[in-house]
Amino acid sequence: MVEHKRCRWANPKNPVYVAYHDNEWGKPSYDDDYLFEMLLLESFQAGLSWECVLNKREAFRIAFDDFDYKKIAKYSQAKQDELARNTGIIRNRLKIKAAINNAGIFMKIQDEYRSFSDYIWSFTGGKQIIHRDGVMRPTTPLSDTISKDLQKRGMKFVGSTIIYAYLQAIGVVDDHEPDCDFEK
Repeated sequence: MVEHKRCRWANPKNPVYVAYHDNEWGKPSYDDDYLFEMLLLESFQAGLSWECVLNKREAFRIAFDDFDYKKIAKYSQAKQDELARNTGIIRNRLKIKAAINNAGIFMKIQDEYRSFSDYIWSFTGGKQIIHRDGVMRPTTPLSDTISKDLQKRGMKFVGSTIIYAYLQAIGVVDDHEPDCDFEK
């Protein structure tokens, strides 16, 4: 078995984390379903580690109807209460409400831009931003701009740090470290 060099943050003892690093992180995505899934998960990360959220991803998938934003936008109070009792996910009521709110705004952005992908990639002119300097950035002017725009539209839990992590997750930004075997 070949031992790969990975970014320092990818916990080699967690196969879920390693698979995420190797197969998803930093790879450009244009699929609105995936873009919403990652936006929902990143919003639940606020104040927690990404590894914690990623370990609960499948429980989130089940609890949030396979990340179907059309269904999520219509969640009732009873569904919110059910989610708040679900021990498999992060049961923060504010984040649950934000997920529902954000699903509706996500669809409004789709209506305005044809797709959420067109919206999010418009901030870079459709080009991926690649950093190979090994610097761990919490935010950038790009994440500041997108965060402010999403907040202006009414989204919650989309501060600049969360949005920068989101941009990395969906491949708008590729921050693999210079010696990482997955930097391409």
